[in-house]
Amino acid sequence: MLQDAGIALSSVASSTYSASARAILEALPAGVSDPAALAELAKSRLRAKIPQLQEALANRFELAHHGVLVAGLLAHIDSLDQTVANLDARIAAATEPHAELVELPCTTPGVNVNTARVPIAECGLDISVFASAEHLVSRAAICPGLNQSGGRRRSGRTRHGNRWLRKALTEAARAAARSNNTYLASHYWQIRGRRGDAKAIAATRHDILIAYYHITRERVPFRELGPDRLARRHSLEHRTRRLVKQLQALGHTVTLETA
Repeated sequence: MLQDAGIALSSVASSTYSASARAILEALPAGVSDPAALAELAKSRLRAKIPQLQEALANRFELAHHGVLVAGLLAHIDSLDQTVANLDARIAAATEPHAELVELPCTTPGVNVNTARVPIAECGLDISVFASAEHLVSRAAICPGLNQSGGRRRSGRTRHGNRWLRKALTEAARAAARSNNTYLASHYWQIRGRRGDAKAIAATRHDILIAYYHITRERVPFRELGPDRLARRHSLEHRTRRLVKQLQALGHTVTLETA
């Protein structure tokens, strides 16, 4: 509709739903059509683009037509915002008795309050119904599928699973990938370099759900492993300890000597 009125606001502003854009959109039905006056309504960092805004806001805006459409669209957006706010309030009230189950997962990088509420709705309050974290990720289909017959492995494509849980975990995984100095971010970038973005997001999504299981079962905050976790895991000392444990499990007594 703005393009029809000759207004190229989206070419300058990063979002047509920002505070600056909203102030401009509200001024148009009120009769303000001067590009300079509209550009002066810009706020914060957008004020650095006032010359570009003046060019983008040069318009053929007609109150009898475009004004009615703008007013109707803004009212519709306000109605949707109010509906979302009402639902958020209802969800907050429903999860208030279980505040600990919401707050603890929020210590995980990339997880916010809205994300932490989704597993409660989709998996239930009692996470102990799942025998292990692997059972949970299998139930949610946040793991590779297994299609094997006659000793031949076919496609390991992930099953569809719960789409609401998958969507919430995907958003959390993308946020975690942008975090600084975290294990989740380092794991994401390591896999992305070898197998691409989709596989890296799937692995990070899996990590977050595994962490959620242990956090809610043991009622402890997220324990950061550090961005160098992968390097430490495959270090000489780690491999030595692993091999010694394997030999001891076979009944041997191991004595190490430096070569």
